[in-house]
Amino acid sequence: MVEENRQTEPTNASAVTLPELPTDVWQKCSTCEAMVYRKDFEQNLKVCPKCGYHERIGAWERLAITVDEGSFLEWDSELSPSDPLNFPEYADKVSRDQKRTGLKDAALTGKATIEGLQVAIGITDFNFMGGSMGSVVGEKISRLMERAIEERLPVFIVIGSGGGARMQEGIFSLMQMGKTSAVCSRLHEAKLPYIVLLTDSMAGVHASFGSLADIILAEPGSLVGFTGPRVIELSLKVKVPKEHRQAEFQFQHGHIDLIVPRKQVRPTVAKILRFWYDI
Repeated sequence: MVEENRQTEPTNASAVTLPELPTDVWQKCSTCEAMVYRKDFEQNLKVCPKCGYHERIGAWERLAITVDEGSFLEWDSELSPSDPLNFPEYADKVSRDQKRTGLKDAALTGKATIEGLQVAIGITDFNFMGGSMGSVVGEKISRLMERAIEERLPVFIVIGSGGGARMQEGIFSLMQMGKTSAVCSRLHEAKLPYIVLLTDSMAGVHASFGSLADIILAEPGSLVGFTGPRVIELSLKVKVPKEHRQAEFQFQHGHIDLIVPRKQVRPTVAKILRFWYDI
C-alpha cells in the first residue's frame, strides 16, 4: 500500500497546472538577470535595484524625467533623413525606427526648463539606429547650439550613441563631425555653458560634440570612447579589457567630470545651471 501511494502522488502532482505569471509583472535585468518587480523597476527609472545596471531608455522617456512637465518646446521636428547613396535597406531601417521611437531621426531637440531654469536641450536615442549621427542629427545639434547662442541659453545634451557617424550616409555623415565641432567652438566663444550626459558615447559622436562640453557627466556603466572593444579585437587582434570603455575608467583618467546615477541627473544639472544663472 505504501508503494502504491508513492506512485500515485507524483502522478497527481504532475496533473496540476500552475498559472503562468503575467509577463508585465516582472522585468529581467539585462546584466545580472535578476527578476525585478516591474512596478519597482519603473519607479526606479529603469535602474536595476539588484546590481545598479542602467537600462537604456528612449529620448521621450528621458525628456519626461529630466525637464519640467509641460515646459518642452520642440525645435526642427520636421527634419527627416534622406537616402543620398541609395544604401541597401537604409530607408526600411529608418522607417522601422521612426515607428519604434516616435522620432524622425535619432535626435530630439528643443527648449525647456529644468527646475524652473531655461535650457536648450538635445537628446540622442540609442533605439534609432544606435543613436548614430547622420546629416539630420548633425544639423539638429548644430541648430540647437546656434539658437542657444541667439537666445543666450545654456546647452544640455544627453548622448546615447553607440554607432558614431552613420555609414549609410557616407561623407554626408562624416562632415557632421566638423560642423558640430565648429558650432561647439562658437558656443564657447559666446561664453555659454555646455553640459553633456553620456549614457553611451562612441566613435564620431564622441569625437565631436560628445567630448567638447565644459562639463561632462556620465551614467554608471556607460560605454564611452572612440573605438569599441569588438572592433579593436577584430582589426588589431588585441584583447581589450571591457572596463577600458566604461565611464568609470574614463572618470578615473580625467576624461569625465562626474558619474551621476539616473535619479541624480536632474538635480545635478539644475545645480550647475543655478551656478551659471547665479541663483
